[in-house]
Amino acid sequence: MVTRSRRSLLAAAAAALALGAAALPAAAQNYPTRPITLIVPWGAGGGTDATARIIGSLMEKDLGQPVNVVNRTGGSGVVGHAAIASAPPDGYTIGLATVEIGMMHWQGLTQLSGASYTPIGLVNADPAGIQVRADAPYKTVNDLLAAIKANPGKFKASGTGQGGIWHLALAGMLRDLKMDPASVPWVPSNGAAPGLQDMVAGGIEIAPVSLPEARSLIDAGKVKSLAIMNDKPSALYPNVPTLKSATGSDWTMAAWRGIVAPKGLPNDIRDKLAASVKKIAASKEYNEFMASRGYGVIYAPPEEFGKYMAKSDAEMGVTMKAVGLVK
Repeated sequence: MVTRSRRSLLAAAAAALALGAAALPAAAQNYPTRPITLIVPWGAGGGTDATARIIGSLMEKDLGQPVNVVNRTGGSGVVGHAAIASAPPDGYTIGLATVEIGMMHWQGLTQLSGASYTPIGLVNADPAGIQVRADAPYKTVNDLLAAIKANPGKFKASGTGQGGIWHLALAGMLRDLKMDPASVPWVPSNGAAPGLQDMVAGGIEIAPVSLPEARSLIDAGKVKSLAIMNDKPSALYPNVPTLKSATGSDWTMAAWRGIVAPKGLPNDIRDKLAASVKKIAASKEYNEFMASRGYGVIYAPPEEFGKYMAKSDAEMGVTMKAVGLVK
């Protein structure tokens, strides 16, 4: 027989359990209750940093808590990406992952990949282009390809380090067109800007970088773009043909950026962050900011972004193996 005091204890225990269960979603619903750290794996002043800072500013307004952008550089992007992955999965440390997360593990730099994170939202992608000097004799990308075929090894390219995103863009394009990727030697540089300057100065012939990166030199009449490695034309330069329309090649390559969190993030918190990122990607402020710099705006929700990262990773692996960069 259950005594009155026993019944009271059981009732109190049940009430406590019910209260605890109710408190769990309430805690997630009240998220965030303190500042959020947004880690950037690249240096201050670059495109990734600029993109992170506008997102952080708008997220701060939307979520009602400070969003502190922190640059964690080093190791060709490994340090910052590792800092995001190793943080507690509580929603208070997120990061702006970049295309390199699908490249670094192939090079033996880290075991991290896109699968090491909780995807929140894809926010930007800038496709590669084929840039040459404005006074180069090639009117179309097919003219340039014909010249490369006739003179393998003569034409040099640059715009990033060996095995970097733009190196792979060019190598993958050549491979897709049944041309030897080694027919265009790669000259390593510290980025698109020095690569473009080297091209203008006559040190190289091709800079397969994004159109936003080449924008100032294109507008100055020193560089021209022959094609874009995307399935649709650039909003920045709509007259530049896609590689598909010019050559029939389906090859595409873009430097992308997206918000991620550590693996294991609770679904309620993921959904709240994803809703904020979706709102930001659609906002006038974000789109105007990105357009002013020529950056491409693209949005994908968590599940779609996860698939996008996996596809990018697989494509990188195939291309890097083909050009001997996998370790």
